[in-house]
Amino acid sequence: MEINFLALLLAALSTLVVGFIWYNPKVFGNIWMKESGTTMEKMEGTNMVAIFAMSILYAFFISFILQFLVIHQFGVFGTVEGNVSDPQYIEFMKAHGTAFRTFKHGALHGFMTGLFFALPVVGVGALYERRSWKYVLIAGGYWVVSCMIMGGIICAMQ
Repeated sequence: MEINFLALLLAALSTLVVGFIWYNPKVFGNIWMKESGTTMEKMEGTNMVAIFAMSILYAFFISFILQFLVIHQFGVFGTVEGNVSDPQYIEFMKAHGTAFRTFKHGALHGFMTGLFFALPVVGVGALYERRSWKYVLIAGGYWVVSCMIMGGIICAMQ
């Protein structure tokens, strides 16, 4: 099993596309700004290049770990401790090879990761920050959709 860095980068970049749509004022942008206490005045003067660069870096970190959740073959690879000459690994790969390496399958596991990991992480932080349930649904929902798309990209690109 080799890490597909191109797939991870494309998955990371997909979060920007989702964000441009998700946080557009005509979608959830205005509600998010209200619920997060952000104003256009606060946004002015920020270094958006640095923000986007760090967003891509963080999304890359997420995509890196997400690959192990959406590609089942990594589990088998780990079981044999990376020894691709292990007879059990060879037999598994011969029998199953690239089974379940589709966008749809990766999106399913990405969705579950977003719903059962990312959304609760956002939710717990929001509790202590005294944020509203609208904020949690918008910010957490963004990560559910992003993880779903990221998982699909990572799983499909072999």
